[in-house]
Amino acid sequence: MQPKTHQNPPLDERITGALVGAAVGDALGGPVEGYSPEQILERHGGRVHGIVGPWHGDDWRTARPLAPYHKGDGHVTDDTLMTHALVRVYARVRDHLDAYAVADHLVPDLMTEPRWIPELEREALPLQRIFLAEKWLVTRIQYGHADPREAGTGNVVNCGAAMYMAPVGLVNAADPRAAYTEALDVAGAHQSSYGREAAGVLAAAVAAACTPGATPDSVVSECLALAKDGTRAAIERVCEEAARHTDFESALRPLREAVTPYDTVGPDYRAPSLGARRPSRLHAIEELPVALGMVLVARGDYRHAVLGAVNYGRDCDSIATMAGAVAGALGSPVPQDWAKTVAEASRLDLWEPAATLTAVTREIFDRDVTRRRTHEQAFASLGGPACSD
Repeated sequence: MQPKTHQNPPLDERITGALVGAAVGDALGGPVEGYSPEQILERHGGRVHGIVGPWHGDDWRTARPLAPYHKGDGHVTDDTLMTHALVRVYARVRDHLDAYAVADHLVPDLMTEPRWIPELEREALPLQRIFLAEKWLVTRIQYGHADPREAGTGNVVNCGAAMYMAPVGLVNAADPRAAYTEALDVAGAHQSSYGREAAGVLAAAVAAACTPGATPDSVVSECLALAKDGTRAAIERVCEEAARHTDFESALRPLREAVTPYDTVGPDYRAPSLGARRPSRLHAIEELPVALGMVLVARGDYRHAVLGAVNYGRDCDSIATMAGAVAGALGSPVPQDWAKTVAEASRLDLWEPAATLTAVTREIFDRDVTRRRTHEQAFASLGGPACSD
């Protein structure tokens, strides 16, 4: 596959590409989440190349372990529900966020506002759909009265915070270090250790992808410059392997082998090892390195990156969410037929959150400019060098 070249899309197109791309990746990965590439191949008579139905067909309502969730047919999962919830927090605050914004706005949103839940095919509180690791936000902050900056401590260490951190990267478009810092603060309410670190690096990846002229290689370089400990090591090793491949089929097994030394879950995704998801400076979540690896394999092409993530299996809805956000922010177009089907099946407007976040991002940038100029004037009055316009 030849490297993909994209025009330099404006901010609104990048934000739309990232958020719609993340939701579509989520919906494509949902029905095959938890299975291996070999199981996916056997179940579907080949690789998944688009939207597919539930793993158990019409028995999805009762089939374990997925019941009662309708995963498939274009339904988004909790990855997208949490992403849209974070966009709503930005819409309320209209400024950069921190862990207290999570406590003041995200937690009440999850607890008190019924919304359409595609996998349940009815209105419900988002709290009734999100996974236990995300319910931790409510348990620790609402009922445990924990300091929001430390509420993530004690939670299982997983990709739960990273999977919805793309909006932080978009608000800090073209400034990966700022995205990393903000995401670490936001994610402190939810995660610790390498789960929190992954949230920071995913936000940085999306911000880096928004930089004019960005490429998959430049995105990975920015991530490696910021990532720490096992997260950095895992990204480096997986992306070294990804650079050897130009097709996701040949990369599926090698990328899994590359990330295995850093993954705590173990070979059976549905039966995690005894040491799974415990804090460590040596380990990393699996989803982020593999997502970045698939973007590299695809040379930034959205369709190829997301299909690679989906067919990888395991936690592939989150992997495809992350890969879709990065590829979309790079400017690779999301297939319109996929986006239309997911929006209709999920009964969600996938474009409204992008329009909202674009407007908020511009407001935040104006605030940042004003704050920076105020600081420059104050520093100059202290005898520091004056900045010329």
